[in-house]
Amino acid sequence: MSDVVAINGLVEKHNALKKEIAKVIIGQEKVIDQILISIYTGGHSLLIGVPGLAKTLMVNTIAQTLGLDFKRIQFTPDLMPSDILGSEVLDQNRNFKFIKGPVFSNIILADEINRTPPKTQAALLEAMQERAVTIAGQQHKLDLPYFVLATQNPIEQEGTYPLPEAQLDRFMFAIELKYPSLEEEMQVVKATTSDESIEVNALLSAAEILEVQHLVRRIPVPENVVEYAVRLVNNTRPGLESSSDFVKQYIDWGAGPRASQNLILAAKAHAAINGKFSPDIEDVQAVTNGILRHRIIKNYKAEAEGISEEDIILKLL
Repeated sequence: MSDVVAINGLVEKHNALKKEIAKVIIGQEKVIDQILISIYTGGHSLLIGVPGLAKTLMVNTIAQTLGLDFKRIQFTPDLMPSDILGSEVLDQNRNFKFIKGPVFSNIILADEINRTPPKTQAALLEAMQERAVTIAGQQHKLDLPYFVLATQNPIEQEGTYPLPEAQLDRFMFAIELKYPSLEEEMQVVKATTSDESIEVNALLSAAEILEVQHLVRRIPVPENVVEYAVRLVNNTRPGLESSSDFVKQYIDWGAGPRASQNLILAAKAHAAINGKFSPDIEDVQAVTNGILRHRIIKNYKAEAEGISEEDIILKLL
Protein backbone atom coordinates (compact mmCIF):
# COMPACT_ATOMS: atom_id res chain seq x y z
CA MET A 1 0.00 0.00 0.00
CA SER A 2 1.42 3.38 -0.97
CA ASP A 3 1.93 6.08 1.67
CA VAL A 4 -0.50 8.37 -0.21
CA VAL A 5 -3.30 5.82 0.27
CA ALA A 6 -2.19 5.26 3.88
CA ILE A 7 -2.35 9.00 4.67
CA ASN A 8 -5.84 9.26 3.17
CA GLY A 9 -6.82 6.27 5.32
CA LEU A 10 -5.35 7.98 8.39
CA VAL A 11 -7.45 11.12 7.77
CA GLU A 12 -10.62 8.97 7.72
CA LYS A 13 -9.56 7.00 10.82
CA HIS A 14 -8.65 10.20 12.68
CA ASN A 15 -12.03 11.80 11.98
CA ALA A 16 -13.84 8.61 12.97
CA LEU A 17 -11.85 8.49 16.24
CA LYS A 18 -12.76 12.10 17.03
CA LYS A 19 -16.44 11.37 16.35
CA GLU A 20 -16.31 8.37 18.68
CA ILE A 21 -14.53 10.38 21.44
CA ALA A 22 -17.10 13.20 21.01
CA LYS A 23 -19.81 10.80 22.20
CA VAL A 24 -18.33 11.19 25.68
CA ILE A 25 -16.14 14.32 25.59
CA ILE A 26 -17.85 17.54 24.56
CA GLY A 27 -15.64 20.21 23.00
CA GLN A 28 -11.87 20.18 23.72
CA GLU A 29 -11.13 19.44 20.04
CA LYS A 30 -7.63 20.95 20.03
CA VAL A 31 -6.72 19.00 23.17
CA ILE A 32 -7.88 15.71 21.64
CA ASP A 33 -5.98 16.51 18.42
CA GLN A 34 -2.76 17.04 20.38
CA ILE A 35 -3.18 13.82 22.38
CA LEU A 36 -3.83 11.86 19.18
CA ILE A 37 -0.84 13.48 17.45
CA SER A 38 1.37 12.40 20.37
CA ILE A 39 -0.01 8.86 20.01
CA TYR A 40 0.58 8.81 16.23
CA THR A 41 4.20 9.83 16.85
CA GLY A 42 4.87 7.69 19.93
CA GLY A 43 5.18 10.67 22.30
CA HIS A 44 3.85 11.31 25.80
CA SER A 45 1.51 14.10 26.90
CA LEU A 46 1.05 16.12 30.07
CA LEU A 47 -2.45 17.52 30.62
CA ILE A 48 -2.60 20.62 32.79
CA GLY A 49 -5.95 21.84 34.03
CA VAL A 50 -8.05 22.61 37.09
CA PRO A 51 -10.04 19.77 38.71
CA GLY A 52 -13.27 18.66 37.06
CA LEU A 53 -12.33 19.25 33.40
CA ALA A 54 -12.69 15.51 32.60
CA LYS A 55 -8.94 14.93 32.12
CA THR A 56 -9.16 11.36 33.43
CA LEU A 57 -12.36 10.62 31.49
CA MET A 58 -10.75 11.95 28.31
CA VAL A 59 -7.71 9.66 28.60
CA ASN A 60 -9.93 6.70 29.47
CA THR A 61 -12.17 7.33 26.45
CA ILE A 62 -9.20 7.72 24.07
CA ALA A 63 -7.72 4.44 25.37
CA GLN A 64 -11.06 2.69 24.67
CA THR A 65 -11.33 4.04 21.09
CA LEU A 66 -7.75 2.90 20.40
CA GLY A 67 -8.46 -0.59 21.69
CA LEU A 68 -5.44 -0.46 24.01
CA ASP A 69 -4.74 -1.84 27.44
CA PHE A 70 -5.14 1.01 29.94
CA LYS A 71 -4.06 1.48 33.56
CA ARG A 72 -4.53 4.43 35.87
CA ILE A 73 -2.03 5.23 38.62
CA GLN A 74 -3.15 7.75 41.23
CA PHE A 75 -0.01 9.55 42.39
CA THR A 76 0.08 10.32 46.11
CA PRO A 77 2.87 11.54 48.45
CA ASP A 78 3.38 8.02 49.87
CA LEU A 79 3.53 6.19 46.50
CA MET A 80 6.72 4.12 46.14
CA PRO A 81 8.58 3.26 42.87
CA SER A 82 7.69 -0.43 43.36
CA ASP A 83 3.98 0.51 43.40
CA ILE A 84 4.44 1.62 39.78
CA LEU A 85 7.08 -0.75 38.43
CA GLY A 86 6.28 -3.93 40.34
CA SER A 87 8.48 -5.94 42.69
CA GLU A 88 10.15 -9.29 43.23
CA VAL A 89 8.50 -11.69 45.66
CA LEU A 90 9.49 -15.15 46.95
CA ASP A 91 7.29 -17.95 45.62
CA GLN A 92 6.62 -21.23 47.45
CA ASN A 93 9.83 -22.75 46.00
CA ARG A 94 11.79 -19.86 47.52
CA ASN A 95 12.63 -18.42 44.10
CA PHE A 96 12.26 -14.76 43.30
CA LYS A 97 9.36 -14.05 40.99
CA PHE A 98 8.68 -10.68 39.37
CA ILE A 99 5.15 -9.33 39.79
CA LYS A 100 4.48 -6.65 37.17
CA GLY A 101 3.25 -3.26 38.30
CA PRO A 102 0.67 -1.06 36.52
CA VAL A 103 3.43 0.46 34.32
CA PHE A 104 3.10 -2.69 32.14
CA SER A 105 0.23 -1.49 30.00
CA ASN A 106 -0.14 0.32 26.64
CA ILE A 107 -1.52 3.56 28.02
CA ILE A 108 -0.63 4.75 31.51
CA LEU A 109 -2.65 7.55 33.03
CA ALA A 110 -0.37 9.12 35.64
CA ASP A 111 -3.01 11.03 37.56
CA GLU A 112 -1.78 14.13 39.42
CA ILE A 113 1.84 13.24 38.73
CA ASN A 114 3.11 16.25 40.71
CA ARG A 115 1.68 14.88 43.99
CA THR A 116 4.47 12.34 44.43
CA PRO A 117 8.12 12.90 45.45
CA PRO A 118 10.84 13.02 42.73
CA LYS A 119 12.07 9.50 43.58
CA THR A 120 8.73 8.03 42.47
CA GLN A 121 8.34 10.42 39.53
CA ALA A 122 11.75 9.23 38.31
CA ALA A 123 10.49 5.62 38.27
CA LEU A 124 8.60 6.55 35.11
CA LEU A 125 11.63 8.09 33.37
CA GLU A 126 13.18 4.87 32.07
CA ALA A 127 9.78 3.54 31.00
CA MET A 128 9.06 6.75 29.06
CA GLN A 129 12.42 6.93 27.33
CA GLU A 130 13.60 3.34 26.90
CA ARG A 131 10.20 1.57 26.84
CA ALA A 132 11.70 -0.79 29.42
CA VAL A 133 11.93 -1.17 33.19
CA THR A 134 14.94 -2.41 35.18
CA ILE A 135 14.18 -4.29 38.41
CA ALA A 136 16.98 -5.89 40.45
CA GLY A 137 19.36 -5.58 37.49
CA GLN A 138 16.95 -7.35 35.15
CA GLN A 139 15.54 -5.37 32.19
CA HIS A 140 11.89 -5.99 31.32
CA LYS A 141 10.62 -4.71 27.96
CA LEU A 142 7.26 -2.96 27.82
CA ASP A 143 4.62 -3.81 25.23
CA LEU A 144 4.38 -1.40 22.30
CA PRO A 145 2.71 1.00 21.61
CA TYR A 146 3.43 2.65 24.97
CA PHE A 147 2.23 6.08 26.14
CA VAL A 148 2.26 7.99 29.37
CA LEU A 149 -0.51 10.56 29.64
CA ALA A 150 -0.02 12.47 32.85
CA THR A 151 -2.32 15.01 34.49
CA GLN A 152 -1.30 17.87 36.71
CA ASN A 153 -3.21 20.39 38.75
CA PRO A 154 -1.97 23.97 38.21
CA ILE A 155 -3.58 25.55 41.27
CA GLU A 156 -2.89 23.48 44.36
CA GLN A 157 0.64 24.17 45.52
CA GLU A 158 0.18 22.44 48.89
CA GLY A 159 1.79 19.00 48.90
CA THR A 160 2.94 19.08 45.29
CA TYR A 161 6.41 18.46 43.89
CA PRO A 162 7.11 20.34 40.64
CA LEU A 163 8.28 17.99 37.89
CA PRO A 164 12.05 18.21 37.26
CA GLU A 165 13.04 19.72 33.88
CA ALA A 166 14.50 16.37 32.73
CA GLN A 167 11.13 14.72 33.27
CA LEU A 168 9.16 17.57 31.69
CA ASP A 169 11.37 17.28 28.60
CA ARG A 170 10.25 13.64 28.18
CA PHE A 171 6.73 14.85 27.45
CA MET A 172 6.16 15.72 23.81
CA PHE A 173 3.22 17.99 24.60
CA ALA A 174 2.16 20.00 27.63
CA ILE A 175 -1.53 20.57 26.92
CA GLU A 176 -3.50 23.19 28.78
CA LEU A 177 -7.19 22.48 29.31
CA LYS A 178 -9.42 25.53 29.45
CA TYR A 179 -12.91 25.81 30.95
CA PRO A 180 -15.72 24.83 28.57
CA SER A 181 -17.88 27.52 26.95
CA LEU A 182 -21.38 28.12 28.36
CA GLU A 183 -23.02 26.04 25.59
CA GLU A 184 -20.52 23.20 26.03
CA GLU A 185 -20.99 23.19 29.79
CA MET A 186 -24.78 23.00 29.34
CA GLN A 187 -24.30 19.97 27.06
CA VAL A 188 -21.93 18.38 29.60
CA VAL A 189 -24.43 18.87 32.44
CA LYS A 190 -27.33 17.44 30.39
CA ALA A 191 -25.25 14.43 29.28
CA THR A 192 -23.83 13.61 32.71
CA THR A 193 -26.98 14.01 34.78
CA SER A 194 -29.15 11.62 32.74
CA ASP A 195 -29.45 7.85 33.07
CA GLU A 196 -27.98 7.06 29.65
CA SER A 197 -24.82 5.00 29.37
CA ILE A 198 -22.65 5.56 26.30
CA GLU A 199 -20.77 2.76 24.55
CA VAL A 200 -17.45 3.66 22.94
CA ASN A 201 -16.13 1.38 20.21
CA ALA A 202 -12.48 0.51 19.55
CA LEU A 203 -11.57 1.75 16.06
CA LEU A 204 -7.83 0.99 15.98
CA SER A 205 -5.68 -1.90 17.17
CA ALA A 206 -2.17 -1.84 18.67
CA ALA A 207 -0.73 -3.12 15.35
CA GLU A 208 -2.50 -0.36 13.38
CA ILE A 209 -1.16 2.32 15.75
CA LEU A 210 2.40 1.03 15.27
CA GLU A 211 1.80 1.14 11.50
CA VAL A 212 0.65 4.78 11.79
CA GLN A 213 3.80 5.63 13.79
CA HIS A 214 6.00 4.19 11.01
CA LEU A 215 3.94 6.01 8.37
CA VAL A 216 4.40 9.38 10.14
CA ARG A 217 8.17 8.85 10.33
CA ARG A 218 8.30 8.10 6.58
CA ILE A 219 6.70 11.45 5.66
CA PRO A 220 9.31 13.64 3.90
CA VAL A 221 10.05 17.11 5.28
CA PRO A 222 11.36 20.00 3.13
CA GLU A 223 14.75 21.40 4.18
CA ASN A 224 13.30 24.88 4.84
CA VAL A 225 10.74 23.44 7.29
CA VAL A 226 13.45 21.62 9.26
CA GLU A 227 15.50 24.81 9.32
CA TYR A 228 12.49 26.84 10.50
CA ALA A 229 11.81 24.40 13.39
CA VAL A 230 15.46 24.29 14.50
CA ARG A 231 15.80 28.08 14.28
CA LEU A 232 12.62 28.50 16.31
CA VAL A 233 14.02 26.30 19.09
CA ASN A 234 17.42 28.03 18.83
CA ASN A 235 15.72 31.39 19.32
CA THR A 236 14.49 30.32 22.78
CA ARG A 237 18.07 30.07 24.10
CA PRO A 238 19.21 33.25 25.85
CA GLY A 239 22.90 32.24 25.85
CA LEU A 240 23.33 32.56 22.08
CA GLU A 241 24.66 35.71 20.41
CA SER A 242 21.84 35.56 17.85
CA SER A 243 19.15 35.59 20.60
CA SER A 244 16.81 38.58 20.68
CA ASP A 245 16.88 41.06 23.55
CA PHE A 246 13.37 39.91 24.48
CA VAL A 247 14.59 36.34 25.02
CA LYS A 248 17.67 37.48 26.97
CA GLN A 249 15.42 39.65 29.13
CA TYR A 250 12.77 37.07 30.06
CA ILE A 251 14.12 33.53 29.64
CA ASP A 252 16.51 31.69 31.97
CA TRP A 253 16.79 28.50 29.92
CA GLY A 254 15.61 27.67 26.43
CA ALA A 255 14.45 24.41 24.84
CA GLY A 256 16.86 21.57 24.04
CA PRO A 257 17.28 19.47 20.86
CA ARG A 258 14.40 17.18 21.85
CA ALA A 259 12.10 20.15 21.19
CA SER A 260 13.34 20.39 17.57
CA GLN A 261 12.82 16.64 17.05
CA ASN A 262 9.32 16.80 18.52
CA LEU A 263 8.39 19.87 16.47
CA ILE A 264 9.18 18.04 13.23
CA LEU A 265 7.52 14.76 14.29
CA ALA A 266 4.37 16.57 15.46
CA ALA A 267 4.31 18.73 12.30
CA LYS A 268 4.45 15.53 10.19
CA ALA A 269 1.49 14.06 12.08
CA HIS A 270 -0.39 17.38 11.95
CA ALA A 271 0.09 17.47 8.17
CA ALA A 272 -1.01 13.83 7.82
CA ILE A 273 -4.29 14.22 9.75
CA ASN A 274 -5.08 17.22 7.54
CA GLY A 275 -4.53 15.18 4.39
CA LYS A 276 -1.18 16.73 3.44
CA PHE A 277 1.69 14.54 2.24
CA SER A 278 4.44 16.79 3.62
CA PRO A 279 4.45 19.37 6.45
CA ASP A 280 4.94 23.07 5.86
CA ILE A 281 5.76 25.97 8.20
CA GLU A 282 2.07 26.33 9.20
CA ASP A 283 2.13 22.76 10.53
CA VAL A 284 5.16 23.58 12.69
CA GLN A 285 3.45 26.72 14.01
CA ALA A 286 0.25 24.77 14.79
CA VAL A 287 2.07 22.47 17.23
CA THR A 288 4.60 24.97 18.64
CA ASN A 289 2.65 26.00 21.74
CA GLY A 290 2.19 22.51 23.16
CA ILE A 291 5.78 21.53 22.44
CA LEU A 292 7.62 24.61 23.71
CA ARG A 293 5.36 25.65 26.61
CA HIS A 294 6.99 23.35 29.19
CA ARG A 295 10.52 23.63 27.81
CA ILE A 296 10.98 27.38 28.32
CA ILE A 297 12.08 28.40 31.81
CA LYS A 298 11.09 32.01 32.50
CA ASN A 299 13.11 34.22 34.84
CA TYR A 300 11.87 36.30 37.79
CA LYS A 301 11.50 39.39 35.56
CA ALA A 302 8.96 37.57 33.35
CA GLU A 303 7.15 36.36 36.50
CA ALA A 304 7.08 39.87 37.97
CA GLU A 305 5.74 41.40 34.75
CA GLY A 306 3.14 38.66 34.33
CA ILE A 307 4.56 37.43 31.02
CA SER A 308 3.41 33.88 30.27
CA GLU A 309 5.11 31.16 28.22
CA GLU A 310 2.39 31.70 25.57
CA ASP A 311 3.33 35.40 25.30
CA ILE A 312 6.98 34.44 24.77
CA ILE A 313 6.09 31.80 22.12
CA LEU A 314 3.81 34.26 20.30
CA LYS A 315 6.63 36.77 20.21
CA LEU A 316 9.02 34.10 18.86
CA LEU A 317 6.57 33.08 16.13
